[in-house]
Amino acid sequence: MEPKDGWTLQRVLILVVIAALSVAIAFIPQERLESLQGYGYLGIFLLCLLANATIVLPTPAFLIVLAMGAHLSPLGLGLAAGSGAALGELSGYLAGYSGQAIIPDNPTSRRLTGWMENYGGLTIFLLAALPNPIFDLGGVAAGALKMPIWKFLAWCWPGKVIRMGFVALLGSGLLNLPNWLN
Repeated sequence: MEPKDGWTLQRVLILVVIAALSVAIAFIPQERLESLQGYGYLGIFLLCLLANATIVLPTPAFLIVLAMGAHLSPLGLGLAAGSGAALGELSGYLAGYSGQAIIPDNPTSRRLTGWMENYGGLTIFLLAALPNPIFDLGGVAAGALKMPIWKFLAWCWPGKVIRMGFVALLGSGLLNLPNWLN
């Protein structure tokens, strides 16, 4: 059974908006992004929301969180940055949910899709918590597999808060990795 024309149009519009947002955010001047720091936790929340709303295109949010770790509470910074990052990841999820996102056919994406099918929420949590370049594919896969949005956010949010909290702790100097390596 084919989807109704209105649903197809809605999917295409979602994909176009997400792609346009990704390109627009990627071209925001670094100075403009850094000016959000002056707004404290709200600025970091917005910066991370925007930075994570891009699909595949890299943005410097973690570097700004690292730098702000010296100026703001690492706990508050981790919560604000992680919350913004988790909400920003909805762009990939929605692209997958709309059915219009293209997941490349390669061993990595097949393995990731298998993990999502077998361990959905845990896969999202680990991808969100650990630094890696494939979270966007995980979000797209979660949407394509029709994981409920609340479940996606329930697993993504704590992972992003842990990740950003760790970055904030590094920036604050409370974690000194070079000493751990000796």
